[in-house]
Amino acid sequence: MRIDDKIYVAGHRGLVGGAIFRALKRSGFTNIVARTHGELDLTDGSAVAQFFQTERPKHVFMAAARVGGIHANSVCPADFIRDNLLIQTHIIDNAWKTGVERLMFLGSSCVYPKLAPQPIKEEYLLTGPLEGTNRPYALAKIAGIESCWSYNRQYGARFLATMPTNMYGPGDNYHATNSHVIPALLRRFHEAKLSGAAEVVIWGSGTPRREFLYSDDLADACLFLMTLDDARYSTLLGSRDPDEFVPPLVNIGYGSDVTIRELAEMIATVIGYEGRLAFDPSKPDGTPRKLMDSGKIAALGWTPKVTLETGLRRAYEDFRASQLRAT
Repeated sequence: MRIDDKIYVAGHRGLVGGAIFRALKRSGFTNIVARTHGELDLTDGSAVAQFFQTERPKHVFMAAARVGGIHANSVCPADFIRDNLLIQTHIIDNAWKTGVERLMFLGSSCVYPKLAPQPIKEEYLLTGPLEGTNRPYALAKIAGIESCWSYNRQYGARFLATMPTNMYGPGDNYHATNSHVIPALLRRFHEAKLSGAAEVVIWGSGTPRREFLYSDDLADACLFLMTLDDARYSTLLGSRDPDEFVPPLVNIGYGSDVTIRELAEMIATVIGYEGRLAFDPSKPDGTPRKLMDSGKIAALGWTPKVTLETGLRRAYEDFRASQLRAT
């Protein structure tokens, strides 16, 4: 990407898209295009086609998606598969039609089998059953990977899919029931501290292990990949032979994980909550462990910089700022 190339960041107000938008600005890119949902409904095929015909970006970061935690995925499965299939199909197809040079499709580690060997390598895609609560979302994201691969093979596109591990950071969704684990716990412990609650109830047994990556680290990794020279970038675009299973897929992770209990204890410490942690094993645990193998991007020269403790403190500051803005 050249510094004055037109770059479209889809989903620039979300956790991941916002981090990419900020990283582009910090890196000096001067021609960044973005639209709010009110300005451009990405589930509307005609509107997306008109946008691409008018703006004709050279590069696309595709971070727009319908996202949510276990609860949201459990109660709205049709919404998750429908909206995500529509969003990614419209963007990928119109990116090809208007000559986009490089596109990055942001997926999720939930595309991998529930009981995949650990750490999870890119080659484990489609080797076993998915975790049930977010299967519709995961299937949509798998379709996005296959779409990038198919357009690369049929049309010579240069579309790349990246699979981040669990994300957190500035601009996260702190909704009481529809958020992911870190923002949900930040809110729950904060409110418990303010109210003087004797305990905080946490879904599940506390034993599942999760890997977490700070959003600014992910954005740094995305820019690193999208600015690779043509030779190295080309090695990531998947095999030409459909029977040779090498999709255009790169994992992006932190490199180590913690249990949900350990995470909750860290968050309690960051917030200064001194009450009891109560785990509710009647609630779903989700996948037992999800640790990504990020060897492919590490071999290219990228590593994360923000530790989990530092990231949690920054995320809590963002949460408190969001509460002030809400008032």
